[in-house]
Amino acid sequence: MSTIVVSHAYNTDERSVWYPYLRDQLQSRGHTVEVPNLPDAHAPGLEQWQTAFAERALAAPAGETVLVGHSIGAVNILRFLERYDPDRGGAFAGAVLVAAPAHEVGYEALAEFFAKPFDWGAIRPAARRFHVLAAADDPVLIPDPFGHVAALVTNLRATATITPTGGHFGAAPDDHIDLPEAVRLVLDILGTR
Repeated sequence: MSTIVVSHAYNTDERSVWYPYLRDQLQSRGHTVEVPNLPDAHAPGLEQWQTAFAERALAAPAGETVLVGHSIGAVNILRFLERYDPDRGGAFAGAVLVAAPAHEVGYEALAEFFAKPFDWGAIRPAARRFHVLAAADDPVLIPDPFGHVAALVTNLRATATITPTGGHFGAAPDDHIDLPEAVRLVLDILGTR
């Protein structure tokens, strides 16, 4: 079976929001799900997050691994893929980017993640498929959630799923929610139901 590695959001950990739901749903189908607790979730640093995430993301064959990122965790995945060499390790099966900002959204603590433009040409070949999941009422993806989605779809050649509601799919660590759309997108990348 496949491995799914999740890069969590700012101020969250493996027990937060929809990550336990995703883990339960995918593990019950025989997949391995890793949600590493990235260092200093309240004050994330790009290098520390990259190192911790890469350790888990590179532990299984890339072609059998799906990367899932939530909010700044999705940006962490994009920065990871930007540095990844698919010619050496093969492309990842895919990436699911949930509530992903395509540019800076006003959080000073996260500015380092947006210090330079994304190298879309390096990111695209690092994964075979990209899915974007966002909510039309997301209060974090300013000034317009659709603008963030459009930039990701265009630059990654991704497919998008936009729900009418859902906010940021968990705004606080204890917002425990089910997110079947994320499960569906991972399974779509894996070619299973």
